[in-house]
Amino acid sequence: MNRASLDKRPDEVATMFDDVAPKYDVVNDVLSLWQTRRWRKVVVDAMEASKGQRVLDLAAGTGTSSEPYADAGIDVVACDFSLGMLKVGKRRRPDINFVAGDATNLPFADNSFDATTISFGLRNVNEPKKALQEMLRVTKPGGRLVIAEFSQPVVPLWRTMYTEYLMRALPAIATKVASNPDAYVYLAESIRAWPDQDHLAAWLQESGWEKVTYRNLTGGIVAVHRAFKAEESTPDNAAAAIAAHKGPVAKLRRNIVR
Repeated sequence: MNRASLDKRPDEVATMFDDVAPKYDVVNDVLSLWQTRRWRKVVVDAMEASKGQRVLDLAAGTGTSSEPYADAGIDVVACDFSLGMLKVGKRRRPDINFVAGDATNLPFADNSFDATTISFGLRNVNEPKKALQEMLRVTKPGGRLVIAEFSQPVVPLWRTMYTEYLMRALPAIATKVASNPDAYVYLAESIRAWPDQDHLAAWLQESGWEKVTYRNLTGGIVAVHRAFKAEESTPDNAAAAIAAHKGPVAKLRRNIVR
């Protein structure tokens, strides 16, 4: 892998997403063999959001991941750093509140949301651990975080087959269906370089999140992590929570889904 290709400035990544915005959702469906809709449904179920609650959807892009909450009458804020993505989303769903924002410096007050989620966007953040701390800051005490991100297949043979698809077939398919195939080469490399399920779970614990669990989807190609903010959250007990998390991470399969 060419590590230099991953060393993009945040503005370069934003421009890349601006370029692919018009066809982004369609291309994602094709490249994932139409698995993205199932993965997003698992995220929505794990969020357990209800009317009267306020949800922050980070890396929301064109708002596809925000739509289920809006359709259920939930107050959802779709936040992304790509203005191109936000413009496409706002044209398609003018009823959703789209906000431009950097995940490492969110434009929201402390304790603003009942739940926060980010799907397939954390690995594109320049400082993911800082972003996890920002998500903790804007989430209310007792609130939850749900992350869907590409991960590491758990069966060695499946992992090998997936890596071959990721680095060979995905860019070839993107050349035929995407407006900016080079963007999908970057995305494939970013997926392969991303840490596995346990590493992300450890990052969550280190950032002060509690009750960290995850569920593997499609053999571990995707992992859905869920965590909670302490009921009484202050800077002092957040630091204590970080220091206290030294044990193994619980691995969930069924019980993060209603």
